[in-house]
Amino acid sequence: MTEEPFQYDQMVEEALRGVVRRSLRQAASHGLPGNHHFYITFKTHGPGVTVPSYLAEKYPDEMTIVMQYQFWDLEVREDGFDVTLSFNDVRERLVIPFDCVSGFADPSVKFGLQFQTVVDELEPSEPVEDLLGDDGPVEPMIEEESGAGNDETGPSGAQVVSLDHFRKKK
Repeated sequence: MTEEPFQYDQMVEEALRGVVRRSLRQAASHGLPGNHHFYITFKTHGPGVTVPSYLAEKYPDEMTIVMQYQFWDLEVREDGFDVTLSFNDVRERLVIPFDCVSGFADPSVKFGLQFQTVVDELEPSEPVEDLLGDDGPVEPMIEEESGAGNDETGPSGAQVVSLDHFRKKK
């Protein structure tokens, strides 16, 4: 079987991960203006992920971090990012490769993306539109993710991009 020379699904996913990378770089350089904040869902046991063991035990598949008011030392690399967040008043350093990110949302502008991850055999994440929430203030938090994803329009007309319909069926 011949491999397709134009793997558009991979090209699109790589480009959309660039949106996450660029958003984080802007936040690292200039902070988050206004009500902007990010929900980032990632595979806790993905290759290259570093989280404290008590968080990996509590969230054995995925976890969502919220970057809004309290995050420190955000460093963005080409392949991932590092950030310090507070968990029960204890600052912890997280290292997250972009390949392990399964969802990204900025609820302040009703924007969200879903991705396949390098750990595809794990269950799909909760739909990003569920992370968009209402327009009220959101406090930094962590929550476990589960359920099946889809590519429908989220609350209040939020556009959620899912790449599943571009993927080849195996």
